[in-house]
Amino acid sequence: MKKIMVVCGNGLGSSFIMEINVKKALTEMGKTAEVDHTDLASARTVQADIYIGAADIMGQLDDGSRAIVTLENMMSIPEITSKLQPHLA
Repeated sequence: MKKIMVVCGNGLGSSFIMEINVKKALTEMGKTAEVDHTDLASARTVQADIYIGAADIMGQLDDGSRAIVTLENMMSIPEITSKLQPHLA
């Protein structure tokens, strides 16, 4: 099972909301994954298959070795679905 880590600047409210939306998107796609959320600093040491978060912070996490998904609108289930789909094939 793939592990998806939802990342935000502080690891509190916005990443929790994004986590819920990622789970909704997975359900709509008929996919399952382990989904959790964390702050940007902790995400650097957490192992996951996919890291997803707002475009303005995900660049700080992209070291070339991680699968990074950047979102323009973290509330958009269609955007989350379209950007996660290629990573879950």
